[in-house]
Amino acid sequence: MPSYTVTIATGNQWFAGTDDYIYITLVGTDKCSERTLLDKPLYNDFERGAIDSYDVRTSENLGDIVFVKLEKKKYWVHDDWYCRYITVKTPSGDYLEFPCFRWLVGDSEVVVRDGRAFLPQDDKTSLVKQHRQKELQTRRKIYKWKEWQPGFPMSIDANKHRELPRDIQFDSEKGMDFLLNYSKAIENLCVNQFMHMFQSSWSDFGDFEKIFVRIKNTISEYVMEHWKEDFMFGYQFLNGCNPVLIRKCHKLPDKFPVTNEMVSVSLERELTLEQEMEAGNIYIVDFELLDGISANKTDPCTLQYLAAPICLLYKNNQKKIMPIAIQLGQDPKENPIFLPTDSQYDWLLAKIWVRSSDFQIHQTVTHLLKTHLMTEVFGIAMFRQLPAVHPVYKLLIPHIRFTIAINTKAREQLICECGIFDKANATGGGGHVQLVQKAMKTLTYKSLCFPEMIKSRDLESVEELPTYFYRDDGYKVWEATKNFVADVVSIYYGCDERVQEDEEIQAFIKDVCSFGMQDFDHCEFPKSVKTCEELIEYLTVVVFTASSQHAAVNFGQLYLGMYPDEHFIEKPVKQAMEKFRKELTEISSFIKKRNEGKKLPYAYLSPDKIPNSVAV
Repeated sequence: MPSYTVTIATGNQWFAGTDDYIYITLVGTDKCSERTLLDKPLYNDFERGAIDSYDVRTSENLGDIVFVKLEKKKYWVHDDWYCRYITVKTPSGDYLEFPCFRWLVGDSEVVVRDGRAFLPQDDKTSLVKQHRQKELQTRRKIYKWKEWQPGFPMSIDANKHRELPRDIQFDSEKGMDFLLNYSKAIENLCVNQFMHMFQSSWSDFGDFEKIFVRIKNTISEYVMEHWKEDFMFGYQFLNGCNPVLIRKCHKLPDKFPVTNEMVSVSLERELTLEQEMEAGNIYIVDFELLDGISANKTDPCTLQYLAAPICLLYKNNQKKIMPIAIQLGQDPKENPIFLPTDSQYDWLLAKIWVRSSDFQIHQTVTHLLKTHLMTEVFGIAMFRQLPAVHPVYKLLIPHIRFTIAINTKAREQLICECGIFDKANATGGGGHVQLVQKAMKTLTYKSLCFPEMIKSRDLESVEELPTYFYRDDGYKVWEATKNFVADVVSIYYGCDERVQEDEEIQAFIKDVCSFGMQDFDHCEFPKSVKTCEELIEYLTVVVFTASSQHAAVNFGQLYLGMYPDEHFIEKPVKQAMEKFRKELTEISSFIKKRNEGKKLPYAYLSPDKIPNSVAV
């Protein structure tokens, strides 16, 4: 009588184990095994972190094992169970791997294919084709699109975190980590006192130092010492938390009538302003998106204001970026131009208004829209259109981890009506919604491609801007990510025709554009991909947006290149992963060496600090 040894790994997260009954059925090409209860006498099966083995006996050989079917039935009370993977040792001694990484909730079952990745055109039998179709049909009923606000990217159809599918909810550890980090942030920043200070006028610029009372490190102390200085103001446009707005200025807009006479005292090369622009030494940051956005009026006792400034910057002989003119609104008839030659506090206040505007764009557009919401669009389309056996699903799933959960939490607690934004942010009370709606009209697919984004602002030259570390490190990480994606694509596709024949990848690309982005004409997202190169770029955008770009403007936990859940089992992909990790390690070492001795080290895009996914 043939015997199959089945090994099952239970997850390591809190409450992953179960006391419920677990049954298994092995489905082979010739026949199926009996439905078998997995239970050892006098033994507590399926405890958290456990790896348990069982013998499944059959009357005859089952042929090639195609599926493993797991069923969970209530023992006393419903007890959810997280299964990591199953391995099967056949009577001939072969080992087969079946990645699962799923929660079984209530009385439920899951049917798992072996861990090899297959494109849809490579599935030949009706059995596997039907399984593939059934999985997607089930997912599409669970992962549904919903418009949270008009003009926003589409999001998941869930109002609260607890309404999400169990597989994409925070696990207990992440939920506790989220709560502790939030509490720690509140404590460190003394938010209650901080808010109180804003509800009464500050008496002196020294009050800013109160912000740093609980934040003590070398960088914060340096920033506290130099925050008023022009070089620090300019440096933040290159390597601060929002390094994506500065662009080279070749011609001043009519709405910003800066003259040579106004700024000549700030120019160091004995050139006119026009000549400095021709030489490529003038840069501009325009906060036009904020023009017309409603300021927060939710608390009548606290008046809040928004500005839509324009800032002109100059690269001096030391190649430092220095502000030389600021206009705090888009209409020059109503807004004077402030200059470094103005009184100390007039100039300082103008810079503070620019920083305030930069914060609003950073939080709502650069961070929320272009990383969080966009990654959610990619994630929902992935769940709807790519089965677990698809190689692109296996590639992307680590980079979608917890993203839909954190975004749902944000809609539930942060950016909702009466949420934290309404209580603490100048764009609260609806302004943040207007800002996303306005920013969506300028969001394009190419703006998410890192090299294209840098090129569109004419900032490619390292020689011209040698301290633009966000650009330099971003290029390195983008190329490493693209190389890894290319390795994976080459393993499973190999030629352009294979890409065109893949109905599932085409449906994924189309779902992002037609539903996720609501088919907005201006967004220019592709509706299909025809070549391996186009697919490689697209997938690089997804991975880079969810990991590196988010890291540059925020931060998180499972770091780039770390794949603890082994969705891929094939040796060539594991070799590609190892190559990717090695390349990332080299980039981290380069950045660490470059930062040695710097008073303002830039490490936001060091791969050892880049989280895999948007999870915070």
